[in-house]
Amino acid sequence: MSDTNQIILEVTLDDHKIPSKITWLAEDGPEAGEKQEVKAFLLSLYDGHHGDTLKIDLWTKDMQVHEMNQMVYFTLKSLAETFANATQNKNLATDLRRFSEYFGEQINQQNQSQNQ
Repeated sequence: MSDTNQIILEVTLDDHKIPSKITWLAEDGPEAGEKQEVKAFLLSLYDGHHGDTLKIDLWTKDMQVHEMNQMVYFTLKSLAETFANATQNKNLATDLRRFSEYFGEQINQQNQSQNQ
C-alpha cells in the first residue's frame, strides 16, 4: 500500500486577476494541517518525459522588491544545498554557493545605496 500527501496552494485574485492573497496547506508541513499565508511561491516541476521544467512563479501585489530580493537569495542558497545533496557534485555546488553569496552582497549594496 502506498501513502499519499497533498500540498494545496490557494491563490486569491483581485478584479484584475492579480494575486492578492496566497495560502498553502501541507499535511506534513511546518504547521501541519493549518493554512499559512505567504506573499509568494516558486514552483518547479521536472517533466522527465519532455526533459524540461514546468514552473509557476506567483507573488502578491503587496510584495515589496526587498522581499523578492530576499526570497531569491534564500532560494539560491537552498538550491545550492539541494543540488549538493542530490548530486554530490561538490565543485558546482560550491560555485552555486559562491554565486548565492555574491548575489546577497549585491543586494546589500543596493539596499545601502538606496538608504543613503
